[in-house]
Amino acid sequence: MPADYLALAHAERDSAVLHRLAQCPYPFVWQALAVNPHTPPVALQELSTARDSVWNDNRLLRLLAEHPGANSLVLRAVLDAVAAKLEEGERPYAAVLALADRLELEADEVRKLGNRRGASARLRHLLSLRLSLRI
Repeated sequence: MPADYLALAHAERDSAVLHRLAQCPYPFVWQALAVNPHTPPVALQELSTARDSVWNDNRLLRLLAEHPGANSLVLRAVLDAVAAKLEEGERPYAAVLALADRLELEADEVRKLGNRRGASARLRHLLSLRLSLRI
């Protein structure tokens, strides 16, 4: 049952179980996995390519970018997914700004997102501001 998957995604600590859950078809489970601090990087990276709807996809990418266990491979996968979304004309702006806060990524890598087709002047301004606050 979907509710059982959701409960597991929120509370589970076993990385093998969490990785298997990443393959289920429910976007609310993917999002729960993206906030579970025990979700392993391999599952997070897999989730970076999961697609459902514009709203769910953009939220998932933001949550993945904010995940404390997201390593540089995961963050680069999210960066690539966000870049593709921007090129498609979508607006995963919260994910862009979350990536700007991640010191595992070079500022120039993230700054390039502001030059993508779907980036607005406001996003470029906020992105520049976030990147300038890096220590």
